[in-house]
Amino acid sequence: METRNLRKERTGVVFSNKMEKTITIAVKWKEKHPIYGKFVNKTKKYHAHDEKNDCNIGDTVRIMETRPLSKLKRWRLTEIIERVK
Repeated sequence: METRNLRKERTGVVFSNKMEKTITIAVKWKEKHPIYGKFVNKTKKYHAHDEKNDCNIGDTVRIMETRPLSKLKRWRLTEIIERVK
């Protein structure tokens, strides 16, 4: 039986849904500055595959790492945690 590697998961907010079957997610976290000790907000954007075009801007979603689907897409949508009101 073949074993699958662990896939990375990220949770973030949908930043853009203007592309067909693609969403852009902004993942935010805090990181401590190595010298000054202040916590700095960091943000990274990911392109993810949204098969059903379900997501809207502002939704909180979970994405999972996958094989390359296009030039920028290496993630896919696994679940919508919270919809925007």
